[in-house]
Order: sequence, then C-alpha cells, then structure tokens
Amino acid sequence: MPTQPAGPAVPVPERRGTATVVAVVAAAVVVVAAAVTGYLVLGGDGDESARPPASTGSSAPVTDGARTDAGEQPTVPGWRTVTNPRTGIAFDVPPEWGLRPASWSTYVADDSDPEEIPLVGFSAPAMLEEKWCVSDADLDGSPDETWLAAAGSRAEGGARTPQEAARDNASLWVYGGYTQPDRAKVTKGEAEPYTTASGITGSVATASSMGVEPEGKCDTDGKATAFAFKNPKGDIVSWTFVGAKGVREEVPDTTVHKVLSTVRLAGG
Repeated sequence: MPTQPAGPAVPVPERRGTATVVAVVAAAVVVVAAAVTGYLVLGGDGDESARPPASTGSSAPVTDGARTDAGEQPTVPGWRTVTNPRTGIAFDVPPEWGLRPASWSTYVADDSDPEEIPLVGFSAPAMLEEKWCVSDADLDGSPDETWLAAAGSRAEGGARTPQEAARDNASLWVYGGYTQPDRAKVTKGEAEPYTTASGITGSVATASSMGVEPEGKCDTDGKATAFAFKNPKGDIVSWTFVGAKGVREEVPDTTVHKVLSTVRLAGG
C-alpha cells in the first residue's frame, strides 16, 4: 500500500475489466491502488478521487478516526457508522465492511475517454471484500484487485432533482463498472419516493445488468441502488450502493435496503 508524501495529489490509473479507475488521494494521505468494479465521481464538492480494492477474501477493515469517532453511533446494534463530512451524510454498514478515510473518493470513467473524466462516483466509502477477485486482465504484470461491493455519498452539483440524481447514479455505476461499452445490458428502474428511518424523504432508484460476457475472471454483472434528497440547505446529495450481481457472495437486497434505511444527516 504505497503512500503519498506531502505534495500535490497523484493519480494512479488502473483497470478492472472494462472499467478504468483512478486513485487520487490528498497530500499525506494513503493511496490504495485497487482495481474494482466501480469508481467514483466527484459530486461537485471538490472531492479527490480514489479507487476501490477487492480480493478473494475478507479484507481487514480500514478506519479513519475522523469518520468513526465523530460522535456518530450506529443505529443498528453491532454495525459500524460511516460518516462523510463533505456531504453531511452518515449511514451504517455490517461489521465486516472496511471503511476508507473521508478523503477517499471512487469513480468510474468511460474506457473511450482519453481524459478519463468520471461518469459517476462517491467519497468516504465503505467497502466489502476489497480483494474479492485478483487478476492481471491487461497482462501488464501487475495484478488488479476488484472489490465485491461499496457504498458512499456525494454532493449532486449538476442534478436538477433528487429523482434525476438517483436514476443517473444507479445506471451510470452499473454501466461504468460492469457493462461498458454496452449500455443495452443496463436495466434502469424508475425513481420512487423513499423515507429513511431517520425521516429523510427523497427518491430511490435501482439499476442492474444481465448477460455481461466475462472477458476475465473478475468480470460479472452488477447492481446499484441510489438514494438522493435535499439537505437542510436545499442542496441535493446522495447515497449509493454498488456491487457484483449473480455471484455466490452477492450482497442480498435485504442487506442493501437495511443499509439504505440508516442513511441520515451526520450529527442529526
């Protein structure tokens, strides 16, 4: 796990199947080079971007005191709280999920874009089995690590409505992380009203893929669930889950919905 000394952020390009990932960490922040099935976009809030890892087993949780010791307690007994100070969002995940520092962001970019401009992403992520699958698909001698699932939050600077943000987040994650360049394999759900256990009302949308032709051992179908809402300032923010679909270790939808139900305003 290389570290980045004080100085400008450094991009670390990687590939996972068809998804291009870039890891960027602020000065003096640990950079984790990981290839995975999803990667994020900066939500218009100046996030740095980073990329998720995964492997053939459960990875040791990575925590950041600023996120876990900020006075937030899990609402689900035995779970862990994820706090993103950039978005003001907190949510809980099962104890086996690893937490990345708040400075981390992950995104997916289009393979055809030489600038690798993010399609979608989120920051302060929680990740499950960061080394769920390891391969050298591009035969460059450097193994790429793919995580099983991840969840995080972002600001929606360009979205016009929570419904739009939820739909776009879910579908872009599945396309960017699993099906590109084939958009036809992405099934998009309609945005529907949803209220979390803490009383936040917004819109939730899902997307998934079917029929992805594996070009490498880590290629799978994928699924995503996104929830977007307006915060007390009137700004649109969102939470998203993304993960592999149709595999033995797939995160059950019941677990995804339980994590979603815990989404709340930090300090609320």
